[in-house]
Amino acid sequence: MAKLWRIFRPDAVRAIHDEKARMSLGRYLSVASGKLPARFMVCKRVEANIDLSAEDDELWQEHEQGMKEFRMLLSRIDAGEIKLDELDRPDVSLLDLKVELAKRIVRSCHFCEHRCGVDRTVGERGICGVGRSRVASEFMHYGEEGVLVPSYTIFFSGCTFKCVFCQNWDISQYPESGVEVSPRMIAKLMENAKKNGARNVNFVGGNPDPNLHTILEALNECEANLSSVWNSNMYYTPETARLLSGTQDVYLTDFKWGTNECAHRYSKVPRYFEVVARNHKLAFLDSELIIRHLVMPGHLECCTKPILKWIADNLNQMVRVNVMDQYHPCYKAGEYKEIDRRITKSEYEEALRAAEEAGLRNMESSN
Repeated sequence: MAKLWRIFRPDAVRAIHDEKARMSLGRYLSVASGKLPARFMVCKRVEANIDLSAEDDELWQEHEQGMKEFRMLLSRIDAGEIKLDELDRPDVSLLDLKVELAKRIVRSCHFCEHRCGVDRTVGERGICGVGRSRVASEFMHYGEEGVLVPSYTIFFSGCTFKCVFCQNWDISQYPESGVEVSPRMIAKLMENAKKNGARNVNFVGGNPDPNLHTILEALNECEANLSSVWNSNMYYTPETARLLSGTQDVYLTDFKWGTNECAHRYSKVPRYFEVVARNHKLAFLDSELIIRHLVMPGHLECCTKPILKWIADNLNQMVRVNVMDQYHPCYKAGEYKEIDRRITKSEYEEALRAAEEAGLRNMESSN
């Protein structure tokens, strides 16, 4: 028992036994407890019947077929009809195919909806500024949602957003910071984290999306059965969504803005709502979600309330949602008088009431 309390916070222990968490994150919890294989491990057992030097269209067609086979295999594994270790790893797997497709995207980068089209393999940089993948920090995180703790968290440098209030601005806005990492290095770090009690690997930043090719290759090389968490601003392309599909056990999402105007003013991105809403739907169809919404001062009517209602109407009332009160002005927030303050107690209480009125029934809580 002493060892358990060193590893888990009290609310993390409660989360394991939280029936609502088990309803919405049941497979993730089974992977974390060693009862089921992580999704990326299953991807390695699905055969891709194609030469990886084939044309893009052919690769994507085989990817579509591979995903159908993945879903059938995953269903059989989850039902206990077959065990992962009974299956051989094919010469070319679905995950090998995903890695190849991701590497091709880097040559005309469109991992995110900025679609810069730069060739990052020759040193060109897009809006995120990311070239080769760099990690600003990595550590065992005890401050995430209770159901995730302890979470082995890898912070990548660079971001597809330019949020004026970013608390990690020294990482997100300086893509040249940190240490260049290889997929093999990340795989080794994951394996060590698993040995040290991590329940998952948590890819974040900045933002992980520009590093999809590196992360998929790291998952391909990793031999530890460790849940993978995609901790993203969700501003990625449908191509990225397709490559993520079948590899992530949890999407830890950020749904911040209810209008494109707010998103453009404070995060400097166009077409925010339609992109992020689309990707939440795709993520929900693919795997399990924890949705974070950071309550912003003065943005209850335009952002908080519409987002919470959208989640209830378009996903499921039992999806796990974390309505967060942690906003504090930093970075360039002082240049925007309307957000240059903390939210009030009454604003946060109104946000929680809005979640209840929207019909959401699975709220993350540390109380």
